[in-house]
Amino acid sequence: MSTKALLPLGLIVTVILGFLAGFHYRSPELRAEYAPTILSFKQSEGLLADMREQITNVSGIYTQIGETATTSVDQLSSLNTVLTTVSETAEHERAFNAEQHEAVDELVNMSKQHNEETEDVLAAVLSNILGKPIGQSFGKRSNVKVFSLKEAGYRGYLAKVKLNDPNAVKLVLSHDKIGDKGETTSSAAKRTDAVLAINAGGFSKGKNGLLYPMGVTVVDGEIVAFYQTGLSFIGINENGNLVGGEISSRKKIEELDVQHGATFVPTLLKDGKKLKIPANWKNKKEPRTMIGHFSNGDLLFIVIDGRQKGYSSGVTLEEAQTKLLEWNVRDAYNLDGGGSSTFVYNEKLLNSPSDGRERKVVSNFVVLP
Repeated sequence: MSTKALLPLGLIVTVILGFLAGFHYRSPELRAEYAPTILSFKQSEGLLADMREQITNVSGIYTQIGETATTSVDQLSSLNTVLTTVSETAEHERAFNAEQHEAVDELVNMSKQHNEETEDVLAAVLSNILGKPIGQSFGKRSNVKVFSLKEAGYRGYLAKVKLNDPNAVKLVLSHDKIGDKGETTSSAAKRTDAVLAINAGGFSKGKNGLLYPMGVTVVDGEIVAFYQTGLSFIGINENGNLVGGEISSRKKIEELDVQHGATFVPTLLKDGKKLKIPANWKNKKEPRTMIGHFSNGDLLFIVIDGRQKGYSSGVTLEEAQTKLLEWNVRDAYNLDGGGSSTFVYNEKLLNSPSDGRERKVVSNFVVLP
């Protein structure tokens, strides 16, 4: 290399070396000048480190929140599934209930139609056997049809009663008392404004000369007498249905929901079948008072006269059972008969009591119009 080329290069190197030497000698001053800045920078580094730690913690919290949110979403999804299932179940139940309601309505309509058909058949049967009614009453609480009975050897009267109100049939005590001098059926009918009345339970005379009912007697749901129980109880329950039979306890009366009832003997029919007649009641022609219900639930009140030669000799209980079945009667009971048998309609005595006049009795069944 030539001398001319080396001179500039050397000059440049000398300048650089001088600059570095100057900087070296001035670096303590620079370090002193920038020391606060360096300290501040270090403090900032500490703050940044703290912030990084806080950010890390916050990140962990957000991670937990995210996990919780994920769990909540899963739970909400499960709850939504349950609610959907419940909704579907409720919808099925509504549909099922609607079907059941329709089925019940159909059964009610069928039952109503069946009752109407039964009523028509029963009316036809009675009309064919007994002829046209001799009296009819259509009231708010009851409808009553009265027929005259004129069979070979006996006469009497029969009433078919359809209840519009279960409380239309009542048992009325003699002057509303237990232990009384007695009251005729006509008097009881007039006193209660009844459209129909027949004598009811048996009775006996006490030492004081007053009359007392036999067996069990119920008035307005209250057991007013409970004596001998080995007889047949005849009652009307709160639905206006005929119930009864042998009653051995007060609890049985309560179980049957009896509102009105009296006692005599025997039970004639049960569920459309003849029951055995007690030996001391067999094959005896007597005046009879009986109560029962037809196949459609309508009540039957019947009185047959007797002990009157040439007019009516009465019937045996066996004959009564057969005749009742011919009239489509399902359950039937024998009430007090003989001279007590009385049939009153529209305040008129229709039958001919064997005593030649009405006997005073302790109880009567009355039907309110």
